[in-house]
Amino acid sequence: MALFGNYEKTGAGIAKDAPKKKPFFRFWELVGGKFWKLLELNLLMMLTFLPLVLIYAVILLLGQSETQLAIGLILVLLLLFAVLLGPSVAASTQILRNFIREKPCFLLKTYFRTFRSSFRQACPLGLIDLLVLSSAGSSFVVYPAVMGQLHETNTNETAAAFILFIVTLSISLVVLMASAYAYLMIVSTELKLLQIIKNALALCFLALWRNLLTLVISAAVLAVFLLLTWYIPAVMLVLWLFMPVSFIGFIVVFNCYPVVQKYVINPYYTQRGEVNPELVAAEDASVFVDRGGKETPSTPRKKPQSRNKGSRGRTIS
Repeated sequence: MALFGNYEKTGAGIAKDAPKKKPFFRFWELVGGKFWKLLELNLLMMLTFLPLVLIYAVILLLGQSETQLAIGLILVLLLLFAVLLGPSVAASTQILRNFIREKPCFLLKTYFRTFRSSFRQACPLGLIDLLVLSSAGSSFVVYPAVMGQLHETNTNETAAAFILFIVTLSISLVVLMASAYAYLMIVSTELKLLQIIKNALALCFLALWRNLLTLVISAAVLAVFLLLTWYIPAVMLVLWLFMPVSFIGFIVVFNCYPVVQKYVINPYYTQRGEVNPELVAAEDASVFVDRGGKETPSTPRKKPQSRNKGSRGRTIS
């Protein structure tokens, strides 16, 4: 008897038109199926942050002795990181999109091919993202300090600084949400960059609640990893190489790609009088008929009993 039941007995199979699982369960099913691929992708994405690691090394080695040389190297490495960020995110988005669509994907080949093909559009988008994120990060330092200084002297200027802080934070969140759609459209469509940016901003508000939920979940996952890094840095510094970035990216693509498909990709085929091939099963091109779910279960034949029950076979010396 088998440990998990009779594995020789066949069932009816899985029907091709079986109802899809709920998004929550499908998400974890995909994560489980692509777990090791996600680890590999995260390690590949970490190569983009290598210039930042080298900046830290330059500061340690040349920060005090060769100041001018250190500043020059830091600027070059920062520029390199800014140039590589956008295409790297686009390449990773393409791979995650294939995971979501359950399409076969050769990790390295797909990554570098998409990196090259999307460079012209993704590079300026990455520069915009870095500029906005830098502004958002500095606002958390500048505006609270300004409000602290003006709190006791000028109430009106304190209120104005608070409003500017909220506006800066809101714009940063909109750009952050729009970026997810922009990278998806770069790898999914043939639109120009200005059209992509326009559509991405529109999708931020068309699917506002979905975007906010995605943002909250992603921020929560990131906060957990940062908190664990604070308490167990030795373990988490190694884990950062394999887990959080690709997992958060998977969350974003899983939630955002259906919106792109609904509002951008499907209308394109509708205007042309065609049907999106992603939504149609290729039944006409099939050589064999899929009868999953309709097959008759079978049971294995009973093995014939040996007439000579005392014999154990011939021993070969």
